[in-house]
Order: sequence, then C-alpha cells, then structure tokens
Amino acid sequence: MGTLAPPCVPGGPVFQTAAEVALADELQVVRPDLVAPYAAALPGARASVLGRLWRGLVHEPVPWVTGRETVRDGLVLRLADGRRLHGPVQDPWATGAVLKAVELDGAAYAHPARLLHALGVPYGEGFATELDGSAASLALSRTAPVAAGRPGASWEWEQRVVDGHPYHPGCRSRPGFTAAEQLAYAPEHRPVVRLPLVAAREAVVAGAWPDVLRDGTAVLVPVHPWQAAHVLPGPVRGPALPARPLMALRTLHAQAAELGPGVDVKTALSARLTSSVRDISAYSVANAAVLSEFVEGLAARLDGPLAGRLHITRTLGAVGAPAPDLAAVLRESPDRYADRAAGESVVPVGSLGAVVPAGRRLEWLTAYAELVVGIGLRLLELGLALEAHGQNLLVVLDAGGEPRRLVYRDVADTRISPERLARHGIAVPALTERQHTDDPAALRAKLFGSLVTGALGPLAGDAQTLGTLLEAALATVPDGPDAAALRTHPLPAKALTLMRLSAPGTGDVWAALPNPLAGA
Repeated sequence: MGTLAPPCVPGGPVFQTAAEVALADELQVVRPDLVAPYAAALPGARASVLGRLWRGLVHEPVPWVTGRETVRDGLVLRLADGRRLHGPVQDPWATGAVLKAVELDGAAYAHPARLLHALGVPYGEGFATELDGSAASLALSRTAPVAAGRPGASWEWEQRVVDGHPYHPGCRSRPGFTAAEQLAYAPEHRPVVRLPLVAAREAVVAGAWPDVLRDGTAVLVPVHPWQAAHVLPGPVRGPALPARPLMALRTLHAQAAELGPGVDVKTALSARLTSSVRDISAYSVANAAVLSEFVEGLAARLDGPLAGRLHITRTLGAVGAPAPDLAAVLRESPDRYADRAAGESVVPVGSLGAVVPAGRRLEWLTAYAELVVGIGLRLLELGLALEAHGQNLLVVLDAGGEPRRLVYRDVADTRISPERLARHGIAVPALTERQHTDDPAALRAKLFGSLVTGALGPLAGDAQTLGTLLEAALATVPDGPDAAALRTHPLPAKALTLMRLSAPGTGDVWAALPNPLAGA
C-alpha cells in the first residue's frame, strides 16, 4: 500500500491501492465499460473519504491526539509521539468536505488509507484496509447512472443516495463484497435482488407470518443472497422473493404481490457496513411485535400541533431460527402513510437534500426542524428516545413539496425510560432491561446523537445554519431539562472514526461536538 500499483489494464489509468486494483480487475471481467468511469471517480472518492476522516480526527476524543492548535493556514494536531498533522480548519457540521491532502510532518497524504498506514496507530491497519475499500466502493457507487424524473415510491428515493453516511469515513465500506456483488445488491445501482427462501422447521415467530412464506410446518425465511453465499452452510436453492434494496442494503422493499402492498423485508446480513456487524438477534425477534405496538401507541399520544404528525411503520412479523445467521423481519413500507390521491410522497431524510427548494431553503428547513425537534423532544419527555437518523426517519411531503408529517421505522434501537413513563401514567412494556434506561444523558445521547448528526446536521451543512434551525425549533417547544440540554450542552455524536480505531467489541463511543447555540 505504500507504493503505486501498476496499471490494471494495458493503457489504463493507475490505481493506487490494493482495493482499487482488485475492484478494477473485477470490473474488467464483469463490467469492462465501468473501468474508465470508476477510475475517473477515484480522486473525488479518495478526497471525500479523507475529508470525513479528517473531521473525525479533529473533533473526536482520539487518545493519541494530544493537542489541537489553529494556525495561520489551518489546524495542527499534535500527536503523542511528537509528530504533527496539518490540515484545514474543520466545521464539525459541514458535509461534502473534500481534501486533496493532509500533511504529516510535512509529507502530503492524499489517500486516507495511506495516511492511516503512515500514522501507525493502534488498530489503524485494519481501519486503513476498510478506508481503502470505502474509497474504492464510493468511486464505484458514483458510476451509477443518474435516474431521470422525480421518484414515485420511497424506495426509489432511497436508491438515489449514492455517497452513504455524510460523516463516516467508512461511508461505503463493504468488505467481502466483490464488484459483481456490489452491482447486484447495492441500492444506488438499482437492481432487483432475489431473496432465497430458506425453510426453517424450528423457527421462533413473533407477530403474523404470512401463509405465502410457509411450507407446511416450516417457515420460509427470506435470506439476503450475500448471506446465503458467504455465511449460511451449504447451497441455498428453491423459490426466491424479488425485492428492491434500500439505503440500509440489508433491508429491501418486497416486489411480490402475494405479500400484499407495501412490505419491507429486513434480512440478516453478517457483513460489516460502516461501523458494526449487524444481525437480527433473538431478543429483537421475540420483542418485535411488543415494541412496535408500544411505540405506535406512544406516537398516538402526541397532541396539539403535533397530533397525527408521526407515523410508525408497524412490524408485521419476525422470525428467527436456531442458526443465529438466519432471521428476518417484515414491516410496513413507509409509503402506506402517504395520500397518493392528494399528491403526497414519502422521502427518507437521507434524500431530502434533493427536494429542499433553493429559493426558500432556510424557510423549508426551519419548518422541517420544528417538526423533528418538536416530536423528538415530546416523545423523550414521555419516555421514548428515538434513533431518528437519516435511514430511520422519513418525511411526508404534500403536493407542494412541504414537510407535513414524519414516518419512523425500525424501532429496535429505541430506548425507553420506565421512570418517565410512570410519571405520565403509561404502562411499561414487557421488555427486558436491554431496552430500558432512566439515565438522562443516555436518553439524550440516543435522541440528540441521531437527530442532530443524522436528521439536521447534514441538511444544515454548517454550524451557523444548524444553530439557526435549532434556535427556531426550540422556540416552538415548552421549556424543560431536555430542551435546555439541547440548547446549552455540547452535542453528543457517535465517534465514528474512534470507534473503528478501538478494540473490537468496544461498542458505542461518543464525542461531544460544539453546540452552535452554546453561549449565543
């Protein structure tokens, strides 16, 4: 990785790292027409990933960064071993930042993986490999053709999100996925994915599992084809369920009329995407219906100007088998909550940048911020902390494109406060303590860490605009300790870079980012 690799094909461009060469070699076999567009996209992809990495090093509590100093031409990070890392001043809420290079003791590094290799820090080599793959996969994603016209269904909006997580340097890290698999399964390439149906005779089922996904006494579990090829033992054959991949990649919109209108399928996919290896645990399966019903009931308690302005996509059924890598969840599609006859549409927060009117940007974003902050804080007061990031949260737009309501999906990672529920006379759902906490800091971190860094920060695009949106939104909510914390405390955000530079199994690590309202 320390030297340039030779050209992949005669007369072709130079690819710089192992992942870039490997992906180019695979494309030469499966899609030779994409080799040149992929090569052309690589410099921009490297710069985008490097910009995200630099943001993490600047603003997260990285232990081997011992000091940060603003200088005439940027910012210097002093490292524990005496070296100095130099780059531009970094707004923690800026998105779309690209960096041509960062200097380590005067030597310029234009590739994020090579920078980490040169730093030689704990867990840096593994993360460098991921960033190499992230930049290469991002370049491949950017070769996807731009869709024409305005999308109709929410899944079509989701497939227009090309660059992945706006702040995570592993925004397109897909280790274990070949070029052919990325083209076949990644939403930005707009494929139809056929999910094999695996018969499980000792399955645990929660909620209603449709008859069409049963075979006698066996339950048919939709399986992601990558999982079937790389994780499950033995070949998987038989019927398959056609589906369209969503932003989360392992969740897909079913295209089978037999399931009825509007069903999304969350599959088990034991691959590391961005920060974590995700699964569908036995806990999630067993408690899926109870949790879904509880969150839906709590949303119905919203009153006043917030009444009826939050929909929860219901979990229809969940299934888990003795094999831990075989599970699935069926839930409503967010499209069920748009009145098509009235011209409404449902757009994921991650896609909202494409619908914000340029001439009324601040006005539109303010209305949106008042909606998401108002609902988030009210539910937090009642005892529920949503994880309202760019994948879980969607917005119902009216015929004129104005934000009217919210749709929330995937309730598994919410947090519940028994103490707050009791204060409002609300029965605590029959869930284990995994879902429960009365710690105000933990509850606020769950909501604010997703709401600000996932739903508001990327759309604001800078600290000043974010402060304006928060100020306007907080003016519409009652005073209270949670609103005061959102106004005055540093803003919690997952330390996405540090989490990948930590020992395996460390779990969530948090950063305290500057609050643009503090001291205002």
